[in-house]
Amino acid sequence: MRKLERGQHFKERGFASWEAFAAGEWDRALSLTDERRDTYAQQFQEAARLGVVQRRLRVVEFPVTPYVQWEFHVLRVRVELGDNIRVLDASKIADIEKHRPVPEVVILGDVSMYEVLYDDDGNAMGSHRFTDRALIEETSAGFDALYERGDDFHDCFAREIAPLAAPAVAYGDAGRSAP
Repeated sequence: MRKLERGQHFKERGFASWEAFAAGEWDRALSLTDERRDTYAQQFQEAARLGVVQRRLRVVEFPVTPYVQWEFHVLRVRVELGDNIRVLDASKIADIEKHRPVPEVVILGDVSMYEVLYDDDGNAMGSHRFTDRALIEETSAGFDALYERGDDFHDCFAREIAPLAAPAVAYGDAGRSAP
């Protein structure tokens, strides 16, 4: 499975850590990042049992949004458990994104691919499913090339996220860049 994430703000209602982040409770949000550790561990164990290799590419704009800053703390837990995540600076793909950002996609082998859709407020609103093998193959090759260009997650976290102060966020603007 390959997953490319491009959005810079999302809403993750029902996830206690995100809810605390959205309420401006940064320390509490960080303390809750482990809440899904067991679930993630089970997912990775099941994927390994099935022989499924998972890779995620997180495209990030700098300076990071408060949402991305929070998300990286959650992703760090996933990486600690074995998730293969690389980070790509959006400025490195400006040539690809002349007309629109790269899409958020999930590629499941060579059988199906989904373009995940979100509304302007960062809420998931469905997906488009693709089964054309040539399109999936082309998108997979593009993903693989971008994945190789990405930075190691731990290196990026240490350099770009760890030094940051807590973001100023209130529920109404959670995940959006401060003005």
